[in-house]
Amino acid sequence: MSQSFRTIVEPLKYRGLINHRQGIVMMGSCFSDNIGAKLEQAYFDVEINPFGTLYNPASIACGIDDLLNKRLFNKSDLIRVDGDNRWHSFSHHSSFSKVSAEDMLVNINQQIENVHQAICKASVLIITFGTAWVYEHNDTQKVVANCHKLPASNFNRRLMSVDEIVIQWQNVIERLRRLNKDIRIIFTVSPIRHLRDGAHENQISKSILLLAINDLIKKDNQLIYFPAYEVMNDDLRDYRFYASDMTHPSEIAVDYIYDLFSKSFFNDETLKLAVECRRLYRRLQHRPMSDDVEAVTRFETATQELQAQMLCLYPFLEKTLMKNHKK
Repeated sequence: MSQSFRTIVEPLKYRGLINHRQGIVMMGSCFSDNIGAKLEQAYFDVEINPFGTLYNPASIACGIDDLLNKRLFNKSDLIRVDGDNRWHSFSHHSSFSKVSAEDMLVNINQQIENVHQAICKASVLIITFGTAWVYEHNDTQKVVANCHKLPASNFNRRLMSVDEIVIQWQNVIERLRRLNKDIRIIFTVSPIRHLRDGAHENQISKSILLLAINDLIKKDNQLIYFPAYEVMNDDLRDYRFYASDMTHPSEIAVDYIYDLFSKSFFNDETLKLAVECRRLYRRLQHRPMSDDVEAVTRFETATQELQAQMLCLYPFLEKTLMKNHKK
């Protein structure tokens, strides 16, 4: 009798929920960036983290509120930090920070305009919670998405409760469905370990997130939980599947989790098309190293022919293909 030495997490039974004709919005921890990048490379119509990487449920909820309200930011929403000539936003990741306040506001508000439209039409919203620890700014009593290296004395660090998260997110979901009644929401908890909080504190934080999502799903059976956290901790369960910092999943682990995600939410047609799209993406990204002009020309011609053939067969890919290659 053979014995299994792994705890294998099986795909969920939501095949067909996601396809190339539907819009997807992803918000949350950098795990959203990892899976979102895979979807982008397969030419899905996906918007990823319009506020940059957000980690806690409160900041993600506020970001969705801003998108639904189409709230445009102005200079009074920005801050400066001593010793840093850039402008920052407490609602955004530091990747949005710029020396020019005007350039920063253009970028922020363009994202809000674009993703407001996307979230109102999207078929799927994917939310990744990273931590239940939050930082409240002392002056405003508001949870910030990023402290931007301001002194710790400017903030009150605290742990969100399960009930606090559930109440806030029930309100967010209700508002979302008023604008987009058919949207399906997939929750996941990032497997990335926040060891700066402490190993024990990280486990408490992840437990709160898992309990909050479980409570939300018990109250609303249209919500879905995708077990990325469990795959990393129970299925892979080995340091060889972590990056060199020992906290983030390695590229192999991300590929493995994405494969489970695909098998959970794509039907056979979408799986096949995603493979073809990634093949085209790799060819379009290829930068020839050869000085053989004829070989390079043949490769580029074949790539353009493949692109034309795919657009002829799947004209709905044109928007995402053009968007991804403007970046």
